[in-house]
Amino acid sequence: MHQPVGQIAPRRPRLGVDLGGSKIEIAALDARGAFVLRQRVATPQGDYAATLDAIARLVAAAEARLGATGLPLGIGIPGSLSPLTGRVRNANSTVLNGQPLREDLQRLLARPVRLENDANCLALSEATDGAGAGADVVFAVILGTGVGAGIAVQGRVLQGCNGIAGEWGHNRLPLLAGEQRVARTCWCGRPDCVEAWLSGPALAADHAQAGGGACSAEQVVAAMRAGDAVAVATFERYARRLALALAGVINVLDPQVIVLGGGLSQVPELFERVPALWAPHVFSDVVRTALRPARHGDSSGVRGAAWLADASV
Repeated sequence: MHQPVGQIAPRRPRLGVDLGGSKIEIAALDARGAFVLRQRVATPQGDYAATLDAIARLVAAAEARLGATGLPLGIGIPGSLSPLTGRVRNANSTVLNGQPLREDLQRLLARPVRLENDANCLALSEATDGAGAGADVVFAVILGTGVGAGIAVQGRVLQGCNGIAGEWGHNRLPLLAGEQRVARTCWCGRPDCVEAWLSGPALAADHAQAGGGACSAEQVVAAMRAGDAVAVATFERYARRLALALAGVINVLDPQVIVLGGGLSQVPELFERVPALWAPHVFSDVVRTALRPARHGDSSGVRGAAWLADASV
């Protein structure tokens, strides 16, 4: 676990909140990173004020159970804060966009609040005591309903001067050699974003377009394992696209570890196939980068938010 020399781990628990499109989760971690409590509620749909209220209620209930007040708090969100306005931008939970979320929560909760992109929380969690523990550079990817990524350098989140470090999901996916494809418009309005091709729904859409019928991503993977030829071809296209997209990351960032989180990280075949495919696209005679599943699974987001609450990270 990365920890500055001479720093004494705080005695009080730290709180983390993972604000997702369908659920809001709160957790408390002790100084060793062990869960003290966890609770989830459904995210109010399309209602910003109700979302603020839900977070406030979770924090109050957690502190009541812990017998403490004013605990350090970090929150992971599906977007980022604009360095120009301080308001939320680029959130696929669009009700948050344009809102002064940090200021509203700090006023409501009467304490400083650390806000960070949810993929950055994944990166921080896995770099602290997960699949990337001990690595100097960790690139962490969420492959789920959407696609996001975050970067941790020496155990700290890398934000960048524009606050968009790790926004890999909204780069354009290169074409595979000899590939012809119909352009896809991402929800962000840009054509052929990585997210538009490598999310779970994108995998399902690609399978349907190839004649495989309407299936979920999970059903495509199951059919691939059963030997269905169309599903096998769909999975191979997905693996090749993921390998090409990650090779670009390796060429720019050269991380020791790439961590995959999200629903598609539960497909072990990706961890075998993708590293076998990315080498020709990496500008090196050796590729030592490790591809690993998130050690903390779907807990990493809320864990990373809690680690944010420590002012040292």
